[in-house]
Amino acid sequence: MSRAFVKEDGGDFEPTRAFGLPPVEDPSYDAAATLVLLEAARDGHLDEAERATGYRWGDAHLRSHVEALLEKELARDGDLRDRRFVLMARRWLRG
Repeated sequence: MSRAFVKEDGGDFEPTRAFGLPPVEDPSYDAAATLVLLEAARDGHLDEAERATGYRWGDAHLRSHVEALLEKELARDGDLRDRRFVLMARRWLRG
């Protein structure tokens, strides 16, 4: 096998995603963090999003943001609606 495809260092390094969050002091931070968590859960990257936002999945503090995002997504036309995103939001709210 080519050396280009062999992991030799044995480290657990994974590139960090850029989530584009505003500063924590920004009043919009919680809403942005909620969106990041829901999208990351949808895409299978929740661990990274939790580390980046400082929030954990299901945090009750963010419930109103989840409800608003779910309502917004459900208002979209059926063909444009992200069903997986809706599923993640509903799971959060079931808690």
